[in-house]
Amino acid sequence: MVAIVKLLHGQITRQPEPQEQPAQERGHAIAKLKLLHAEAEETARLANLLGRSGYVGITLPALGVLTMALTAGVRPAPQIVWLLFVGAVSLAMLAAYRHAMRSPFERASLKDYAKDLSAILLFAGFAWGGGAFLALPAGLSTLAAVSFAILPALAIGYLLRDREALALFLAPACGLTATACLLKPFAGGWIAAGVVIAVAAATMAAAYLYERLTGIQSKPAMLSLP
Repeated sequence: MVAIVKLLHGQITRQPEPQEQPAQERGHAIAKLKLLHAEAEETARLANLLGRSGYVGITLPALGVLTMALTAGVRPAPQIVWLLFVGAVSLAMLAAYRHAMRSPFERASLKDYAKDLSAILLFAGFAWGGGAFLALPAGLSTLAAVSFAILPALAIGYLLRDREALALFLAPACGLTATACLLKPFAGGWIAAGVVIAVAAATMAAAYLYERLTGIQSKPAMLSLP
């Protein structure tokens, strides 16, 4: 009789089964798992970026020396000045790389490195583009001007596998090269400048299309990071 009275007053309750967790708790658990997955994915992407960026610090000065060797008719003094700028960029990149390698799997350290690398790549684009004024001879062909601006950018895009990294270098490098086509002038003038800009735009479009076709969702590890 007493049990019946307790039941009527709602004092006897059934313990919920483990499968009957409230929907809100399940939603929080799923959201937490998604957050952890996103953080792990970002950490892996940043760690890969760190591991590949050391090669860029070696490639740029090597391409600079190759440029000087192919343009032996230019006065060496401005070429040496330009090569010093490129070398300074490479040293800054390698110094940042060495510092980040002390904690290669710490997310905060990797994010800081990505931001530092963004600034270095932007400066690298300006340093390399300055070679259009300092290292290249007047009367240069359109093909040579395009190669000078595009080939290092393609090397960076291939090594870093990051579309934003490619854009950070490509924009100033091609902008200065196109300007040099007008002011030096190189052979072709306006036509050469237009071709340099067109090829740069086509390169970025190709990088975007490649990501779409391969299913790679570009989440750049560069300036877009908070």
